[in-house]
Amino acid sequence: MATITLEIGENRWPVACRDGEEARLEQLGSMIADRWADAQRASGNTGTVQTLLLAALMLADDLADAKASARAPGETDALTAMAERLEELATRLEKSTASA
Repeated sequence: MATITLEIGENRWPVACRDGEEARLEQLGSMIADRWADAQRASGNTGTVQTLLLAALMLADDLADAKASARAPGETDALTAMAERLEELATRLEKSTASA
């Protein structure tokens, strides 16, 4: 079992993890640290716990948006089909204009 220390805001948090997972945990901690200033402003400087909660909610919001985007492959397929159809129509129009 390994232990790393995450620096988030003005705080240092020791966190235990499995051996080999240190880099991943540091990466995740960095994501929280990147949101710290925005979360601190949003919390009105009410304290560390409230700020951490808001940072977590911001990250959860990003995750929900990413999941929603990933779940919509049908929309991407529909846009691709529409683009292909428009290309086909443009090609036909070019050929008919060139023939005239």
